[in-house]
Amino acid sequence: MLITACRWAMPTHRRTGEGGAGKIEQLNMVGKRSGEGIVTHRATMVNVLSRGLADRLMLMDFTIGRKGLLNYIRSLAGSNIVKIVPSSNGNASDDADCPRQRLKIVCGSYQSYLDDMAWCDDKTAYTAAEVRFTSANTITPNIGNVELAEAIARVLPFTATEDARPVLQNVLFEASEGKLKLVAADGFTLAEAVLDLDIGSDEAVRVLIDRTSLRPIPSALRKAKRVRVSFGKAGDTLDGMMMYVDTEVSRYKFMSSTGQYPDYAKVIPTEFSCRAHLDTQETLKAVLALKATSEDAKGYAVDLTIGGGKMIMANPDERGEAVINADSGEDCGIVRLNGKYLADALKALGGMTDLNLNRAYDPVMLTADGLRVLIMPIASPKANEQQRADRGEVETESTADADVEIAEEADAEVTAEVDIEAIEAAAEIDAELEAVEAGEEQPEPPKRRARGRKAVAVA
Repeated sequence: MLITACRWAMPTHRRTGEGGAGKIEQLNMVGKRSGEGIVTHRATMVNVLSRGLADRLMLMDFTIGRKGLLNYIRSLAGSNIVKIVPSSNGNASDDADCPRQRLKIVCGSYQSYLDDMAWCDDKTAYTAAEVRFTSANTITPNIGNVELAEAIARVLPFTATEDARPVLQNVLFEASEGKLKLVAADGFTLAEAVLDLDIGSDEAVRVLIDRTSLRPIPSALRKAKRVRVSFGKAGDTLDGMMMYVDTEVSRYKFMSSTGQYPDYAKVIPTEFSCRAHLDTQETLKAVLALKATSEDAKGYAVDLTIGGGKMIMANPDERGEAVINADSGEDCGIVRLNGKYLADALKALGGMTDLNLNRAYDPVMLTADGLRVLIMPIASPKANEQQRADRGEVETESTADADVEIAEEADAEVTAEVDIEAIEAAAEIDAELEAVEAGEEQPEPPKRRARGRKAVAVA
């Protein structure tokens, strides 16, 4: 049971955009016009088609299967030039009055005719890319291609997979003050990557991009030479936003999902009492070894005890224990984490990482190379002890205030009782005086009603 969780109130949202998941791909191919057709280099065509992500191409008003066309162009030989021409030529069996519209592809002595929906069937995914031919395609990069690819790949595993929290199924892209932040969270872990970005504006921009749209992007960006990220309004909508990722051969358009992303900055600690510098690979091996000895391979917990230049990792039921070197000084910290969350964080970080923690029930932060990952702890005896101690300080103050209020109420009751007795005594005295003056026999004073009082112990 998690004693604290990165769970916020999730507003509902809907995914909007074209291309199914909000992604529109555009392939820019360098070529020249030749009559009604296009002439391009075969190697250029192979390069562009191999870097495409969509399964269907919109080429000169025809829909062609990308993989089938790519394999066909690769198989051509005899010339480095490919010519593509819309053709209405038919064969002997075609109706002369109604010729078939096809694409004619010529490469040296090879030529072929492609019908609409060639290499497309019911199993071909409905993802489309528009092919455009340009004399040249140059872009001014504003971010590193490898850096952006790595950042997307590192935060994607921390997005939510549950449909009950649709907002957390997106990655938050936030551009401001020359930085681009990528944030992903699933309710129990949170990852934030920060990159340098020059967008020429100081105005902050936030977009939510669905995780399924981003999944194939890292592999495509690693092949690119130049990358540019920009943002703009989405068509005629009032508040819709688009994110554009341009490379020298392609453009990707992402429609921002609607919804309000939680204020994740509130759950990120600013102070830590214990820090440790450790090797992620060595730590990951220890976590996997403890997983093998745990009864629950999916929800297993790991206790971390840091101090004295080492970190002791153990199963809560004392089935296994591992000790690794950690540059932590003499500071000591104890926390219990979900082993799977810890393993996922170590895989994303890689290399050397800094582990920061405060109290046993506070989030643990791991940082390395512009990426920081937050993991929420699991309940443990140490965490419960620290929580009770912290609550005890608060309870003492509240108890003192309550005691003051009770004392004031008691004083008010005593004062009221005394006043009533004084009034009754004064009335009795007045009655006696009147009787004496009138010469009447003084009546016996009425017996005063006994009041219930608590016994008081005396020494």
